[in-house]
Amino acid sequence: MKKPMAKKVSANRNGKRPAKRTVVKQRRPAGTKVSVNLGIGKLTFNHAMIYVKDVGRALCFYRDLLGFKLIEDFHYEGTPVYARMCAPGGDGTIALHHAGPGVSVSSDGVRLYFEVRDLDDFCNKLQQKGFYITKLPRMMPWGWRHAYLNDPDGHEISLYWAGENRMKKTMMKAARKTLNIDLKS
Repeated sequence: MKKPMAKKVSANRNGKRPAKRTVVKQRRPAGTKVSVNLGIGKLTFNHAMIYVKDVGRALCFYRDLLGFKLIEDFHYEGTPVYARMCAPGGDGTIALHHAGPGVSVSSDGVRLYFEVRDLDDFCNKLQQKGFYITKLPRMMPWGWRHAYLNDPDGHEISLYWAGENRMKKTMMKAARKTLNIDLKS
């Protein structure tokens, strides 16, 4: 049986051996950003494209009811076919795009999330304008307060308030205490 050979360490340009590397695994604090360098630049989320049957109707919902600010819009033969908007409380954007005839706008498996500090008041104002909220605001087991509704094309939306918990791991213990429920079952 051959003896394993020791790995040869060569000297660097200065004639010195490189320092021994020690790999230390560290836990990153909750809420810190993780950057993965693939050598092709940093990835930045730009916007969500929402396909709709009627851009004008969707624009009224997102702009007039939710408060989005119109950045740009395009018309084809007098009909709105595209609109890009900025969230009223940040720099997140969404784009509305007209879905062609016979094209489904169904978005099973996708939900849009919009955070609003005064969630209950915001939902009350939507209801006063005649908008139906499918699930009224309530505390969720993960420690965020959520309400659910659908836009005019049936895209599911969650209005929520997470506050300081937004970039932290979920707060199951706090939720259990707040809701006084057993989350194990």
